[in-house]
Amino acid sequence: MCGIAGIIGSDNYQFEIHKMLESQAHRGPDFTGTYFDNGFATLGHNRLSIIDLSSNANQPFKDITKRFTIVFNGEIYNYLELRDRLKNDYDFQTSSDTEVLLAAFVKYGKTCLKMLNGMFSFAIWDNLNKELFAARDRFGIKPFYYSYNNNKLIFSSEIKAIHKAGSDKIPNENVWSGYFINGSYGAPNETFWKDINQLPAGHFLEYSNGHVKVEKWYDFVDRVRHQPKLTNYQEAQEEYIRLLVDSIKLRFRADVPVGFNVSGGLDSSALLALANISQNDISKIEAFTFYTNNEDYDELPWVEQIIGIYNNPLNKVLMSSNEVVSISKTISDIQDEPYGGIPTLAYSKLFASASKKGIKVLLDGQGMDEQLAGYDYYRNASNVTIQGIHKSPFRKNMLSDAFIELASKKDHPKPFNSTVKNTQYRDLFYTKIPRALRFNDRVSMAHSTELRVPFLDYRLIEFAFSLPTEFKIKDNQGKQILRDVISKYVDKKVTYAPKRPLQTPQREWLGEDLKGYVENCINSIKSSEYKSWFNIKELDLEWNRYLAGDNQSSFHIWQLINFSLLMS
Repeated sequence: MCGIAGIIGSDNYQFEIHKMLESQAHRGPDFTGTYFDNGFATLGHNRLSIIDLSSNANQPFKDITKRFTIVFNGEIYNYLELRDRLKNDYDFQTSSDTEVLLAAFVKYGKTCLKMLNGMFSFAIWDNLNKELFAARDRFGIKPFYYSYNNNKLIFSSEIKAIHKAGSDKIPNENVWSGYFINGSYGAPNETFWKDINQLPAGHFLEYSNGHVKVEKWYDFVDRVRHQPKLTNYQEAQEEYIRLLVDSIKLRFRADVPVGFNVSGGLDSSALLALANISQNDISKIEAFTFYTNNEDYDELPWVEQIIGIYNNPLNKVLMSSNEVVSISKTISDIQDEPYGGIPTLAYSKLFASASKKGIKVLLDGQGMDEQLAGYDYYRNASNVTIQGIHKSPFRKNMLSDAFIELASKKDHPKPFNSTVKNTQYRDLFYTKIPRALRFNDRVSMAHSTELRVPFLDYRLIEFAFSLPTEFKIKDNQGKQILRDVISKYVDKKVTYAPKRPLQTPQREWLGEDLKGYVENCINSIKSSEYKSWFNIKELDLEWNRYLAGDNQSSFHIWQLINFSLLMS
Protein backbone atom coordinates (compact mmCIF):
# COMPACT_ATOMS: atom_id res chain seq x y z
CA MET A 1 0.00 0.00 0.00
CA CYS A 2 2.52 2.58 1.11
CA GLY A 3 5.84 3.57 2.61
CA ILE A 4 6.23 4.89 6.14
CA ALA A 5 9.13 6.73 7.76
CA GLY A 6 9.89 8.59 10.94
CA ILE A 7 12.54 10.02 13.22
CA ILE A 8 11.93 10.46 16.93
CA GLY A 9 14.51 12.81 18.43
CA SER A 10 15.33 16.33 19.53
CA ASP A 11 15.23 18.04 16.13
CA ASN A 12 12.70 18.38 13.31
CA TYR A 13 14.81 16.40 10.77
CA GLN A 14 13.12 18.03 7.79
CA PHE A 15 16.00 17.33 5.40
CA GLU A 16 16.36 13.72 6.56
CA ILE A 17 12.66 12.84 6.31
CA HIS A 18 12.47 14.12 2.74
CA LYS A 19 15.54 12.05 1.80
CA MET A 20 13.94 9.00 3.38
CA LEU A 21 10.67 9.47 1.54
CA GLU A 22 12.45 10.12 -1.75
CA SER A 23 14.37 6.83 -1.44
CA GLN A 24 11.15 4.80 -1.16
CA ALA A 25 8.90 6.94 -3.37
CA HIS A 26 8.12 3.86 -5.50
CA ARG A 27 6.08 2.53 -2.58
CA GLY A 28 3.59 5.38 -2.84
CA PRO A 29 3.63 7.75 -5.82
CA ASP A 30 0.10 9.11 -5.25
CA PHE A 31 0.93 11.47 -2.36
CA THR A 32 3.87 12.30 -0.12
CA GLY A 33 3.16 13.83 3.28
CA THR A 34 5.03 14.85 6.43
CA TYR A 35 4.22 15.71 10.04
CA PHE A 36 6.39 17.63 12.49
CA ASP A 37 6.11 17.81 16.26
CA ASN A 38 9.18 20.01 16.49
CA GLY A 39 11.86 18.76 18.81
CA PHE A 40 10.08 15.46 19.35
CA ALA A 41 8.86 13.62 16.24
CA THR A 42 8.99 13.72 12.46
CA LEU A 43 6.77 11.40 10.42
CA GLY A 44 6.54 10.78 6.67
CA HIS A 45 4.38 8.81 4.29
CA ASN A 46 4.42 7.68 0.65
CA ARG A 47 0.84 6.90 -0.37
CA LEU A 48 -0.36 4.27 -2.82
CA SER A 49 -4.13 4.88 -2.89
CA ILE A 50 -6.15 1.66 -2.66
CA ILE A 51 -9.13 2.36 -0.36
CA ASP A 52 -10.79 5.81 -0.27
CA LEU A 53 -8.87 7.47 -3.07
CA SER A 54 -9.71 10.99 -1.90
CA SER A 55 -7.15 13.42 -0.51
CA ASN A 56 -9.01 13.31 2.82
CA ALA A 57 -7.36 9.95 3.46
CA ASN A 58 -3.82 11.17 2.83
CA GLN A 59 -1.23 10.52 5.52
CA PRO A 60 0.19 11.30 8.03
CA PHE A 61 -3.39 11.17 9.32
CA LYS A 62 -4.67 12.73 12.55
CA ASP A 63 -7.58 11.59 14.69
CA ILE A 64 -10.46 13.99 15.34
CA THR A 65 -8.83 15.28 18.56
CA LYS A 66 -5.51 15.98 16.74
CA ARG A 67 -3.69 14.17 19.57
CA PHE A 68 -2.75 11.06 17.60
CA THR A 69 -1.07 10.94 14.18
CA ILE A 70 -0.63 7.72 12.20
CA VAL A 71 1.52 6.55 9.30
CA PHE A 72 0.28 3.21 8.02
CA ASN A 73 1.37 0.70 5.39
CA GLY A 74 -0.95 -2.13 4.47
CA GLU A 75 -4.64 -2.95 4.54
CA ILE A 76 -7.12 -3.75 7.30
CA TYR A 77 -9.41 -6.12 5.43
CA ASN A 78 -12.12 -6.21 8.10
CA TYR A 79 -12.24 -2.41 8.37
CA LEU A 80 -15.93 -2.25 7.46
CA GLU A 81 -16.86 -4.53 10.35
CA LEU A 82 -14.59 -2.60 12.73
CA ARG A 83 -16.01 0.72 11.55
CA ASP A 84 -19.51 -0.49 12.31
CA ARG A 85 -18.36 -1.51 15.80
CA LEU A 86 -16.80 1.92 16.40
CA LYS A 87 -19.41 4.17 14.79
CA ASN A 88 -20.98 5.19 18.11
CA ASP A 89 -17.61 6.11 19.62
CA TYR A 90 -15.88 7.92 16.77
CA ASP A 91 -17.00 10.53 14.25
CA PHE A 92 -15.51 9.22 11.01
CA GLN A 93 -14.42 11.81 8.44
CA THR A 94 -13.33 9.42 5.67
CA SER A 95 -14.16 5.97 4.32
CA SER A 96 -10.55 4.77 4.70
CA ASP A 97 -9.25 1.81 6.65
CA THR A 98 -6.50 4.12 7.97
CA GLU A 99 -9.01 6.10 10.01
CA VAL A 100 -10.65 2.88 11.26
CA LEU A 101 -7.27 1.62 12.45
CA LEU A 102 -6.51 4.88 14.24
CA ALA A 103 -9.98 5.00 15.80
CA ALA A 104 -9.57 1.43 17.05
CA PHE A 105 -6.26 2.36 18.65
CA VAL A 106 -7.74 5.49 20.26
CA LYS A 107 -10.53 3.42 21.83
CA TYR A 108 -8.80 0.13 22.63
CA GLY A 109 -5.06 0.92 22.73
CA LYS A 110 -2.67 -1.90 21.86
CA THR A 111 -5.40 -4.52 22.38
CA CYS A 112 -6.88 -3.38 19.05
CA LEU A 113 -4.17 -5.43 17.31
CA LYS A 114 -6.01 -8.68 18.01
CA MET A 115 -9.11 -7.30 16.29
CA LEU A 116 -7.32 -6.65 13.00
CA ASN A 117 -7.45 -8.96 10.01
CA GLY A 118 -4.93 -7.62 7.57
CA MET A 119 -1.37 -6.92 6.60
CA PHE A 120 0.02 -3.92 8.37
CA SER A 121 2.95 -1.96 9.62
CA PHE A 122 2.16 1.33 11.31
CA ALA A 123 3.36 3.93 13.80
CA ILE A 124 1.21 6.27 15.91
CA TRP A 125 2.58 9.38 17.59
CA ASP A 126 0.93 10.67 20.75
CA ASN A 127 1.73 14.39 20.84
CA LEU A 128 0.39 14.76 24.39
CA ASN A 129 2.55 12.14 26.10
CA LYS A 130 5.29 12.33 23.44
CA GLU A 131 5.19 8.57 22.89
CA LEU A 132 5.33 6.35 19.82
CA PHE A 133 3.50 3.07 19.32
CA ALA A 134 4.33 0.90 16.31
CA ALA A 135 3.26 -2.60 15.31
CA ARG A 136 3.64 -5.24 12.63
CA ASP A 137 1.13 -7.84 11.45
CA ARG A 138 1.07 -11.44 12.63
CA PHE A 139 3.25 -12.92 9.87
CA GLY A 140 5.28 -9.87 8.87
CA ILE A 141 3.66 -9.35 5.48
CA LYS A 142 4.47 -5.65 5.70
CA PRO A 143 7.98 -4.49 6.73
CA PHE A 144 9.13 -2.32 9.62
CA TYR A 145 12.83 -1.46 10.04
CA TYR A 146 14.35 0.68 12.76
CA SER A 147 17.59 1.92 14.24
CA TYR A 148 18.05 3.37 17.72
CA ASN A 149 21.26 5.19 18.56
CA ASN A 150 22.13 8.27 20.62
CA ASN A 151 18.52 8.75 21.78
CA LYS A 152 17.29 8.91 18.19
CA LEU A 153 14.83 6.36 16.80
CA ILE A 154 14.63 6.05 13.00
CA PHE A 155 12.08 3.77 11.32
CA SER A 156 10.96 3.07 7.77
CA SER A 157 9.49 0.54 5.34
CA GLU A 158 12.83 -0.04 3.61
CA ILE A 159 16.40 -0.21 4.88
CA LYS A 160 17.70 2.26 2.31
CA ALA A 161 15.60 4.99 3.90
CA ILE A 162 17.37 4.52 7.25
CA HIS A 163 20.71 4.79 5.50
CA LYS A 164 19.50 8.01 3.86
CA ALA A 165 18.73 9.37 7.33
CA GLY A 166 22.40 9.06 8.22
CA SER A 167 22.81 5.52 9.55
CA ASP A 168 26.19 4.09 8.53
CA LYS A 169 26.08 1.37 5.88
CA ILE A 170 28.11 -1.33 7.64
CA PRO A 171 27.49 -5.04 6.93
CA ASN A 172 26.36 -7.31 9.74
CA GLU A 173 29.10 -9.92 9.43
CA ASN A 174 27.35 -12.47 11.64
CA VAL A 175 24.26 -12.48 9.45
CA TRP A 176 26.29 -12.62 6.24
CA SER A 177 28.29 -15.57 7.59
CA GLY A 178 25.11 -17.44 8.48
CA TYR A 179 23.72 -16.73 5.03
CA PHE A 180 26.65 -18.40 3.29
CA ILE A 181 26.94 -21.30 5.75
CA ASN A 182 23.33 -22.37 6.17
CA GLY A 183 21.22 -20.08 3.98
CA SER A 184 19.88 -18.11 6.94
CA TYR A 185 18.62 -14.59 6.33
CA GLY A 186 19.08 -13.75 10.00
CA ALA A 187 16.86 -13.97 13.07
CA PRO A 188 13.39 -12.34 12.97
CA ASN A 189 14.82 -9.12 14.44
CA GLU A 190 18.03 -9.00 12.35
CA THR A 191 19.06 -7.55 9.01
CA PHE A 192 22.21 -7.80 6.89
CA TRP A 193 23.21 -4.32 8.10
CA LYS A 194 24.78 -3.46 11.43
CA ASP A 195 22.62 -1.47 13.87
CA ILE A 196 19.51 -1.80 11.72
CA ASN A 197 16.82 -4.09 13.11
CA GLN A 198 13.47 -5.24 11.92
CA LEU A 199 10.44 -5.41 14.15
CA PRO A 200 9.60 -9.14 14.22
CA ALA A 201 6.26 -10.34 12.94
CA GLY A 202 3.53 -10.18 15.56
CA HIS A 203 5.42 -7.68 17.74
CA PHE A 204 4.90 -4.06 18.74
CA LEU A 205 7.37 -1.32 19.62
CA GLU A 206 6.92 1.44 22.18
CA TYR A 207 9.08 4.53 22.56
CA SER A 208 8.81 6.69 25.65
CA ASN A 209 11.25 8.96 27.51
CA GLY A 210 14.19 7.83 25.39
CA HIS A 211 13.51 4.11 25.89
CA VAL A 212 12.53 1.56 23.24
CA LYS A 213 10.61 -1.58 24.20
CA VAL A 214 9.74 -4.40 21.81
CA GLU A 215 7.11 -6.92 22.86
CA LYS A 216 5.31 -9.87 21.29
CA TRP A 217 1.56 -9.40 20.85
CA TYR A 218 0.64 -12.46 18.74
CA ASP A 219 1.03 -15.89 20.36
CA PHE A 220 0.55 -18.24 17.43
CA VAL A 221 1.22 -21.42 19.40
CA ASP A 222 -1.43 -20.54 21.96
CA ARG A 223 -3.92 -19.69 19.22
CA VAL A 224 -3.37 -23.06 17.55
CA ARG A 225 -3.83 -24.89 20.85
CA HIS A 226 -7.17 -23.19 21.34
CA GLN A 227 -8.51 -24.23 17.95
CA PRO A 228 -11.35 -26.80 17.90
CA LYS A 229 -9.86 -30.28 17.72
CA LEU A 230 -11.69 -31.60 14.68
CA THR A 231 -11.35 -35.30 13.98
CA ASN A 232 -14.17 -35.57 11.43
CA TYR A 233 -12.67 -35.00 7.98
CA GLN A 234 -15.95 -33.82 6.44
CA GLU A 235 -16.40 -31.17 9.15
CA ALA A 236 -12.79 -30.06 8.68
CA GLN A 237 -13.32 -29.67 4.92
CA GLU A 238 -16.46 -27.62 5.41
CA GLU A 239 -14.79 -25.23 7.86
CA TYR A 240 -11.64 -24.98 5.76
CA ILE A 241 -13.43 -24.01 2.56
CA ARG A 242 -15.57 -21.51 4.49
CA LEU A 243 -12.42 -19.81 5.74
CA LEU A 244 -10.80 -19.94 2.31
CA VAL A 245 -13.73 -18.28 0.56
CA ASP A 246 -14.09 -15.59 3.22
CA SER A 247 -10.36 -14.83 3.19
CA ILE A 248 -10.39 -14.30 -0.57
CA LYS A 249 -13.61 -12.28 -0.42
CA LEU A 250 -12.08 -9.87 2.11
CA ARG A 251 -9.01 -9.36 -0.08
CA PHE A 252 -11.12 -8.15 -2.97
CA ARG A 253 -12.01 -5.04 -0.97
CA ALA A 254 -10.44 -2.21 -2.95
CA ASP A 255 -11.37 0.94 -4.84
CA VAL A 256 -8.93 0.07 -7.66
CA PRO A 257 -8.65 -2.83 -10.13
CA VAL A 258 -7.59 -6.23 -8.73
CA GLY A 259 -5.74 -8.99 -10.62
CA PHE A 260 -4.16 -12.41 -10.09
CA ASN A 261 -0.63 -13.79 -10.21
CA VAL A 262 -0.91 -17.40 -11.33
CA SER A 263 1.27 -20.44 -11.90
CA GLY A 264 0.28 -23.85 -13.15
CA GLY A 265 0.00 -25.48 -9.75
CA LEU A 266 -2.58 -26.41 -7.18
CA ASP A 267 -2.43 -23.17 -5.18
CA SER A 268 -3.20 -20.92 -8.14
CA SER A 269 -5.98 -23.29 -9.20
CA ALA A 270 -7.46 -23.07 -5.71
CA LEU A 271 -7.16 -19.28 -5.68
CA LEU A 272 -9.04 -18.91 -8.97
CA ALA A 273 -11.68 -21.51 -8.12
CA LEU A 274 -12.42 -20.00 -4.71
CA ALA A 275 -12.32 -16.45 -6.04
CA ASN A 276 -14.95 -17.48 -8.55
CA ILE A 277 -17.13 -18.66 -5.65
CA SER A 278 -16.62 -15.50 -3.61
CA GLN A 279 -17.04 -13.08 -6.55
CA ASN A 280 -19.53 -15.10 -8.66
CA ASP A 281 -17.72 -14.24 -11.91
CA ILE A 282 -13.99 -13.55 -12.29
CA SER A 283 -13.85 -13.74 -16.08
CA LYS A 284 -12.98 -10.05 -16.48
CA ILE A 285 -10.17 -10.06 -13.90
CA GLU A 286 -6.69 -9.91 -15.44
CA ALA A 287 -4.25 -12.73 -14.66
CA PHE A 288 -0.45 -12.64 -14.98
CA THR A 289 2.09 -15.42 -15.38
CA PHE A 290 5.69 -15.63 -16.51
CA TYR A 291 7.49 -18.05 -18.81
CA THR A 292 11.04 -18.51 -20.10
CA ASN A 293 10.51 -20.42 -23.37
CA ASN A 294 12.00 -23.52 -21.76
CA GLU A 295 9.59 -26.46 -21.75
CA ASP A 296 11.46 -28.17 -18.92
CA TYR A 297 10.41 -25.40 -16.53
CA ASP A 298 7.57 -23.37 -17.98
CA GLU A 299 4.10 -23.94 -16.55
CA LEU A 300 2.21 -22.26 -19.38
CA PRO A 301 0.32 -25.41 -20.49
CA TRP A 302 -1.06 -25.86 -16.96
CA VAL A 303 -1.74 -22.13 -16.55
CA GLU A 304 -3.67 -22.02 -19.81
CA GLN A 305 -5.66 -25.09 -18.77
CA ILE A 306 -6.62 -23.45 -15.46
CA ILE A 307 -7.38 -20.05 -17.00
CA GLY A 308 -9.48 -21.71 -19.68
CA ILE A 309 -12.05 -22.65 -17.04
CA TYR A 310 -12.73 -19.03 -16.11
CA ASN A 311 -11.71 -17.23 -19.34
CA ASN A 312 -9.63 -14.60 -17.58
CA PRO A 313 -7.54 -12.32 -19.78
CA LEU A 314 -4.10 -13.91 -19.44
CA ASN A 315 -0.97 -11.77 -19.62
CA LYS A 316 2.05 -13.93 -20.46
CA VAL A 317 5.28 -12.24 -19.42
CA LEU A 318 8.52 -13.51 -20.94
CA MET A 319 11.69 -13.67 -18.84
CA SER A 320 14.85 -14.12 -20.90
CA SER A 321 18.45 -14.65 -19.82
CA ASN A 322 19.65 -11.44 -21.51
CA GLU A 323 17.53 -9.39 -19.06
CA VAL A 324 19.07 -10.84 -15.92
CA VAL A 325 22.10 -8.56 -15.65
CA SER A 326 20.16 -5.30 -15.69
CA ILE A 327 17.14 -6.49 -13.69
CA SER A 328 19.26 -8.22 -11.02
CA LYS A 329 21.00 -4.95 -10.15
CA THR A 330 17.73 -3.02 -10.05
CA ILE A 331 16.09 -5.58 -7.78
CA SER A 332 19.18 -5.77 -5.56
CA ASP A 333 18.94 -2.02 -5.00
CA ILE A 334 15.25 -2.39 -4.20
CA GLN A 335 15.73 -5.34 -1.84
CA ASP A 336 18.66 -3.91 0.22
CA GLU A 337 19.47 -7.52 1.20
CA PRO A 338 20.06 -10.83 -0.62
CA TYR A 339 17.07 -12.19 -2.52
CA GLY A 340 15.99 -15.51 -3.95
CA GLY A 341 17.24 -15.63 -7.52
CA ILE A 342 15.96 -15.49 -11.08
CA PRO A 343 12.40 -16.50 -10.04
CA THR A 344 12.27 -13.24 -8.05
CA LEU A 345 13.36 -11.32 -11.17
CA ALA A 346 10.67 -13.01 -13.25
CA TYR A 347 8.11 -12.32 -10.54
CA SER A 348 9.04 -8.65 -10.57
CA LYS A 349 8.15 -8.48 -14.25
CA LEU A 350 4.59 -9.54 -13.44
CA PHE A 351 4.13 -6.48 -11.26
CA ALA A 352 5.68 -4.26 -13.91
CA SER A 353 3.22 -5.65 -16.44
CA ALA A 354 0.25 -5.18 -14.09
CA SER A 355 1.31 -1.63 -13.27
CA LYS A 356 1.41 -0.71 -16.95
CA LYS A 357 -2.17 -1.92 -17.29
CA GLY A 358 -3.32 0.20 -14.34
CA ILE A 359 -3.81 -2.72 -11.96
CA LYS A 360 -2.75 -1.75 -8.44
CA VAL A 361 -3.64 -4.93 -6.51
CA LEU A 362 -2.63 -8.52 -7.24
CA LEU A 363 -3.67 -11.65 -5.36
CA ASP A 364 -1.23 -14.51 -4.99
CA GLY A 365 -1.23 -18.08 -3.60
CA GLN A 366 1.70 -17.67 -1.17
CA GLY A 367 1.51 -19.61 2.10
CA MET A 368 -0.37 -22.77 1.25
CA ASP A 369 2.64 -25.11 1.30
CA GLU A 370 3.61 -24.00 4.79
CA GLN A 371 0.14 -24.39 6.30
CA LEU A 372 -0.64 -27.76 4.70
CA ALA A 373 2.80 -29.44 4.54
CA GLY A 374 3.20 -29.12 0.78
CA TYR A 375 6.98 -29.48 0.49
CA ASP A 376 8.62 -32.91 0.12
CA TYR A 377 10.85 -32.44 3.16
CA TYR A 378 7.80 -32.36 5.44
CA ARG A 379 7.22 -35.97 4.52
CA ASN A 380 10.77 -37.33 4.74
CA ALA A 381 11.72 -35.71 8.08
CA SER A 382 14.55 -33.81 6.41
CA ASN A 383 16.03 -30.66 7.95
CA VAL A 384 16.47 -28.92 4.59
CA THR A 385 14.56 -25.82 3.49
CA ILE A 386 14.76 -26.28 -0.29
CA GLN A 387 12.49 -28.71 -2.13
CA GLY A 388 13.77 -31.25 -4.62
CA ILE A 389 17.50 -31.41 -3.79
CA HIS A 390 19.58 -34.19 -2.22
CA LYS A 391 22.93 -32.45 -1.66
CA SER A 392 23.49 -29.44 0.58
CA PRO A 393 23.11 -26.21 -1.43
CA PHE A 394 25.65 -24.45 0.80
CA ARG A 395 29.43 -24.33 0.31
CA LYS A 396 31.09 -23.07 3.46
CA ASN A 397 34.44 -24.21 2.08
CA MET A 398 34.29 -21.01 -0.05
CA LEU A 399 34.70 -18.99 3.16
CA SER A 400 37.72 -18.17 5.29
CA ASP A 401 38.02 -19.90 8.66
CA ALA A 402 37.73 -16.61 10.52
CA PHE A 403 34.52 -15.68 8.70
CA ILE A 404 32.99 -19.11 9.34
CA GLU A 405 33.46 -18.58 13.07
CA LEU A 406 31.19 -15.52 12.99
CA ALA A 407 28.02 -17.48 12.19
CA SER A 408 25.74 -18.30 15.08
CA LYS A 409 23.85 -21.58 15.01
CA LYS A 410 20.14 -21.09 14.45
CA ASP A 411 18.14 -23.49 16.62
CA HIS A 412 14.51 -22.79 15.89
CA PRO A 413 11.87 -23.36 18.57
CA LYS A 414 9.92 -26.62 18.49
CA PRO A 415 6.72 -25.84 20.37
CA PHE A 416 4.60 -28.69 18.99
CA ASN A 417 4.62 -32.43 19.67
CA SER A 418 4.95 -33.12 15.97
CA THR A 419 7.96 -33.06 13.69
CA VAL A 420 5.80 -31.95 10.77
CA LYS A 421 4.21 -29.07 12.69
CA ASN A 422 7.55 -27.92 14.07
CA THR A 423 8.97 -27.83 10.55
CA GLN A 424 5.93 -25.89 9.35
CA TYR A 425 6.39 -23.50 12.31
CA ARG A 426 10.04 -22.99 11.35
CA ASP A 427 9.09 -22.20 7.76
CA LEU A 428 6.28 -19.86 8.78
CA PHE A 429 8.21 -17.69 11.24
CA TYR A 430 11.93 -18.22 10.62
CA THR A 431 12.76 -19.35 7.08
CA LYS A 432 10.57 -19.60 4.00
CA ILE A 433 7.69 -17.23 4.67
CA PRO A 434 9.71 -14.31 6.12
CA ARG A 435 12.13 -14.28 3.21
CA ALA A 436 9.45 -14.81 0.54
CA LEU A 437 7.33 -12.01 1.98
CA ARG A 438 10.29 -9.65 1.92
CA PHE A 439 11.25 -10.59 -1.64
CA ASN A 440 7.66 -10.15 -2.80
CA ASP A 441 6.90 -6.94 -0.93
CA ARG A 442 9.89 -5.24 -2.53
CA VAL A 443 9.27 -6.39 -6.11
CA SER A 444 5.58 -5.51 -5.94
CA MET A 445 6.15 -2.09 -4.37
CA ALA A 446 9.01 -1.38 -6.79
CA HIS A 447 6.27 -1.07 -9.39
CA SER A 448 3.76 0.66 -7.07
CA THR A 449 1.50 -2.38 -6.88
CA GLU A 450 0.10 -4.09 -3.80
CA LEU A 451 0.41 -7.84 -3.28
CA ARG A 452 -2.27 -9.56 -1.22
CA VAL A 453 -1.90 -13.11 0.12
CA PRO A 454 -5.29 -14.56 1.12
CA PHE A 455 -3.79 -17.91 2.15
CA LEU A 456 -1.94 -16.11 4.96
CA ASP A 457 -5.16 -15.06 6.66
CA TYR A 458 -4.39 -15.80 10.31
CA ARG A 459 -7.69 -17.67 10.81
CA LEU A 460 -6.80 -20.01 7.97
CA ILE A 461 -3.24 -20.65 9.18
CA GLU A 462 -4.29 -21.29 12.78
CA PHE A 463 -7.02 -23.71 11.70
CA ALA A 464 -4.80 -25.56 9.22
CA PHE A 465 -2.02 -25.97 11.79
CA SER A 466 -4.45 -27.50 14.27
CA LEU A 467 -5.56 -30.25 11.88
CA PRO A 468 -4.28 -33.83 12.23
CA THR A 469 -1.31 -34.61 9.98
CA GLU A 470 -3.35 -37.21 8.10
CA PHE A 471 -5.66 -34.41 6.90
CA LYS A 472 -2.63 -32.76 5.28
CA ILE A 473 -0.51 -35.68 4.06
CA LYS A 474 -1.85 -38.75 2.27
CA ASP A 475 -0.06 -41.25 0.03
CA ASN A 476 3.17 -39.27 0.47
CA GLN A 477 1.57 -36.10 -0.89
CA GLY A 478 0.89 -32.86 1.00
CA LYS A 479 -2.05 -30.41 0.99
CA GLN A 480 -4.57 -33.24 0.97
CA ILE A 481 -7.50 -31.32 2.42
CA LEU A 482 -7.06 -28.55 -0.14
CA ARG A 483 -6.92 -31.08 -2.98
CA ASP A 484 -10.15 -32.65 -1.80
CA VAL A 485 -12.13 -29.43 -1.22
CA ILE A 486 -11.37 -28.00 -4.67
CA SER A 487 -11.55 -31.28 -6.62
CA LYS A 488 -15.16 -30.48 -7.60
CA TYR A 489 -14.01 -27.24 -9.26
CA VAL A 490 -10.64 -28.16 -10.80
CA ASP A 491 -9.46 -30.92 -13.13
CA LYS A 492 -7.99 -33.85 -11.20
CA LYS A 493 -4.84 -33.69 -13.33
CA VAL A 494 -4.13 -30.40 -11.57
CA THR A 495 -5.70 -31.15 -8.21
CA TYR A 496 -3.69 -34.30 -7.53
CA ALA A 497 -0.52 -33.47 -9.48
CA PRO A 498 2.76 -33.56 -7.50
CA LYS A 499 4.44 -30.26 -6.63
CA ARG A 500 7.03 -29.05 -9.14
CA PRO A 501 10.12 -27.68 -7.33
CA LEU A 502 11.68 -25.39 -9.96
CA GLN A 503 10.28 -22.49 -11.98
CA THR A 504 13.14 -21.12 -14.10
CA PRO A 505 16.24 -22.49 -15.84
CA GLN A 506 18.47 -20.66 -13.34
CA ARG A 507 20.93 -23.57 -13.10
CA GLU A 508 21.50 -23.65 -16.84
CA TRP A 509 21.53 -19.90 -17.39
CA LEU A 510 24.16 -19.26 -14.72
CA GLY A 511 26.51 -21.84 -16.21
CA GLU A 512 25.87 -21.04 -19.86
CA ASP A 513 24.14 -17.81 -20.99
CA LEU A 514 25.29 -15.88 -17.90
CA LYS A 515 28.69 -17.49 -17.42
CA GLY A 516 30.55 -14.25 -18.12
CA TYR A 517 28.29 -12.32 -15.76
CA VAL A 518 28.91 -14.79 -12.93
CA GLU A 519 32.66 -14.63 -13.49
CA ASN A 520 32.55 -10.82 -13.34
CA CYS A 521 30.72 -11.06 -10.02
CA ILE A 522 33.28 -13.52 -8.65
CA ASN A 523 36.16 -11.32 -9.80
CA SER A 524 34.59 -8.28 -8.16
CA ILE A 525 34.46 -10.21 -4.87
CA LYS A 526 38.16 -11.08 -5.17
CA SER A 527 39.06 -7.41 -5.48
CA SER A 528 36.59 -6.07 -2.91
CA GLU A 529 37.36 -4.91 0.62
CA TYR A 530 35.58 -8.04 1.85
CA LYS A 531 37.77 -10.57 0.03
CA SER A 532 39.16 -11.74 3.39
CA TRP A 533 35.74 -13.27 4.08
CA PHE A 534 36.44 -15.85 1.37
CA ASN A 535 38.78 -18.71 0.59
CA ILE A 536 39.60 -17.56 -2.94
CA LYS A 537 41.05 -20.90 -4.05
CA GLU A 538 37.94 -22.81 -2.97
CA LEU A 539 35.68 -20.18 -4.49
CA ASP A 540 37.29 -20.74 -7.88
CA LEU A 541 37.14 -24.51 -7.45
CA GLU A 542 33.42 -24.44 -6.66
CA TRP A 543 32.73 -22.36 -9.75
CA ASN A 544 34.71 -24.81 -11.90
CA ARG A 545 32.87 -27.75 -10.36
CA TYR A 546 29.59 -26.06 -11.17
CA LEU A 547 30.61 -25.59 -14.79
CA ALA A 548 31.68 -29.24 -14.91
CA GLY A 549 28.18 -30.40 -13.93
CA ASP A 550 27.92 -30.21 -10.14
CA ASN A 551 24.83 -28.03 -10.47
CA GLN A 552 21.89 -29.79 -8.83
CA SER A 553 21.59 -26.57 -6.84
CA SER A 554 22.67 -23.15 -8.05
CA PHE A 555 22.01 -21.42 -4.73
CA HIS A 556 25.68 -21.04 -3.77
CA ILE A 557 26.38 -19.36 -7.11
CA TRP A 558 23.44 -17.01 -6.66
CA GLN A 559 24.76 -16.18 -3.18
CA LEU A 560 27.95 -14.90 -4.77
CA ILE A 561 25.96 -12.79 -7.23
CA ASN A 562 23.86 -11.37 -4.38
CA PHE A 563 26.98 -10.48 -2.43
CA SER A 564 28.65 -8.88 -5.42
CA LEU A 565 25.60 -6.75 -6.19
CA LEU A 566 25.26 -5.48 -2.64
CA MET A 567 28.83 -5.25 -1.39
CA SER A 568 31.38 -4.85 -4.16
